[in-house]
Amino acid sequence: MDKLTADHDEMPNEIDFRKGVRGLHHIPADAKIFISTPIERGVWEYFSAKAQERGVSLSELLTEVLKREIETHEILK
Repeated sequence: MDKLTADHDEMPNEIDFRKGVRGLHHIPADAKIFISTPIERGVWEYFSAKAQERGVSLSELLTEVLKREIETHEILK
């Protein structure tokens, strides 16, 4: 590694945290997290129809299904 690269990899002796913000990246336990993820069309159609039948949002239904999957997985451990 050349001297220039080595110098930039070094940590400074002191770091000034005076302008830091406590909890800036903290996500509360009850927060809703918005994610974008690809899903197969047939799976989306199935769950969209089920959500509509039950009168809930697709997000609510998928969260419920995933929570049940987690519970089942934990029981079977």
